[in-house]
Amino acid sequence: MRQSLAFAGVLAVAATAGALLVMPGRKEVMLPAASVAESATAQTARELPQAAPPRPAPPSAPPSYVHIDPSSAQACGSGMVLVDGVHCPYVGHRCAAFDESVRDRCSTYAPEAICEGALQHLRFCVDVLEYPNIAGVRPAVWVGFNDAKRACAAEGKRLCAAEEWELACEGSSMWPYPYGLARRAEACNDLTVPPSERSKQLDDPWKRATLIAELDGRKPSGVMRECISPFGAKDMIGNVEEWVFHAAGNEDSKPFKTARKGGSFTSGKGRCRPIEASEPAWYRANDLGFRCCSDVAGSNGRAKTVNPNSGPLKKRVILPEPER
Repeated sequence: MRQSLAFAGVLAVAATAGALLVMPGRKEVMLPAASVAESATAQTARELPQAAPPRPAPPSAPPSYVHIDPSSAQACGSGMVLVDGVHCPYVGHRCAAFDESVRDRCSTYAPEAICEGALQHLRFCVDVLEYPNIAGVRPAVWVGFNDAKRACAAEGKRLCAAEEWELACEGSSMWPYPYGLARRAEACNDLTVPPSERSKQLDDPWKRATLIAELDGRKPSGVMRECISPFGAKDMIGNVEEWVFHAAGNEDSKPFKTARKGGSFTSGKGRCRPIEASEPAWYRANDLGFRCCSDVAGSNGRAKTVNPNSGPLKKRVILPEPER
């Protein structure tokens, strides 16, 4: 009798076990001890409050002398700022202290200046950065004047006129440097790389790419945060020279209509007013690029004489010190 009961008990246990094995949705997974510990840790982490991801550092505020027109986005579009001011055709600055280490470089200009010619009111848009106008990307180089024109036209823009470029750089205060009267060597990527004799070999197309990389002194656009003009245009001094249209120049002889402004990491005077018009449209260099300008949305024409009946003028002006 006891044997029969024991046998019946064994059958019942076996049946129960068989039912568990075939029951749908049940599957036993054996985890190693380490995996069990990791699973427990993960579960605990899910139950704990999660730390917020780190926030990116806010961009540093521009110097107080910079006043970006709040209507720039509507009037000009993305990546451009509105320039609205009076341009003097000829400005005579007086150097108060020369830099003895470099010829024709002024450390500090006197606040008195002479303005000559008929004043013009200019209102236009200018790219914040040198082409391709992308923050953190080095500007394009080895670009001819006509290539630069086509690149701007493809974006519905144009190359800047010389007077537009000057106003965007110096502001209505007519400063020699975009940031004021005194040169600040650390502000812009200006003459930071000495000229090299090897640059003469750039005419060889087989060596050009290697040499451009070897002699490259460009910095990513916008990283020199203090190299900014009163209107908010960046890197107008240094990094790369920029093509501009020089209306007073000639088509086939010097001074050309194809001119360059701003200086570069290795050449130029590094100020807002000097202009180089000694090369034709086909000229290219490893430190020469461009930026684009455009008309303001809905505007007719770019320049208007402030007082058409006043004629040419010559007057002494006092240049204000920049706000810091």
